[in-house]
Amino acid sequence: MILLMKNNLMFGIRFPFLVIFFCSYSLLSADEGKGFISIFDGKTLKGWRKAPETSYEPWSVKDGVIRGEGEENRLVYLVYSGDESLKSFELKFRYKMVTKGNTGVEVRTRIDKTGKRPFEGYHADLGHVGIGPGVLGAWDFHFGSGTRKEFPCQRGTSLVIDAKGNGKHTPIKDAINIKEIKKRDWNDCRIVAKGNFFQLWINDKLSSEFTDNISEGGLESGFIGLQLHDKGMVVEFKDLFLKRL
Repeated sequence: MILLMKNNLMFGIRFPFLVIFFCSYSLLSADEGKGFISIFDGKTLKGWRKAPETSYEPWSVKDGVIRGEGEENRLVYLVYSGDESLKSFELKFRYKMVTKGNTGVEVRTRIDKTGKRPFEGYHADLGHVGIGPGVLGAWDFHFGSGTRKEFPCQRGTSLVIDAKGNGKHTPIKDAINIKEIKKRDWNDCRIVAKGNFFQLWINDKLSSEFTDNISEGGLESGFIGLQLHDKGMVVEFKDLFLKRL
């Protein structure tokens, strides 16, 4: 009887952990079953590279997550090197700000030949809650010097850029509210890049979107890069899944 009670007690202790493990595994398997592939193995940075080169290691893996630590005030990226010419895709991931700071995910990225920044790209803006009005959950535009206008596309905004490069903004109905984004905790994100149409979702709610109809100067393909922006900041990423569309 004592042995039976002991076994039941041990099972009762282990059961919640087993439930969490199998639920997490099921969710990840479900994503992979829908055409998503895992692009982070949870142990190493295999399939990733830092850019530009630095004398220190800004990116590491700790406790099963990608950890970025800024040591200077400049743009440093962790580039997914599995396919650096991505066109249409969907990217799912989770991020957490450990400190205050500016981060995000650059897509359709390429070298900025004008030298204005390390790279050109469409940038999904993330960061800490309170980083600035409408910044967290916005789209930002990183174009070479003198090439194109960089429009604002704040959280809650739908932007359409016409063939001549003019922009029109309209509000998104039921867009995510800043109060629905978790402070210093994990937030679920989804980026959709389909042709010239782009969306950023946070915690299953649309945050911002844009359509780039410009006749010349659009970014048709490129790589994905996780961003560090500020000295002293710490950000973490995990559960990164990619599906080509």
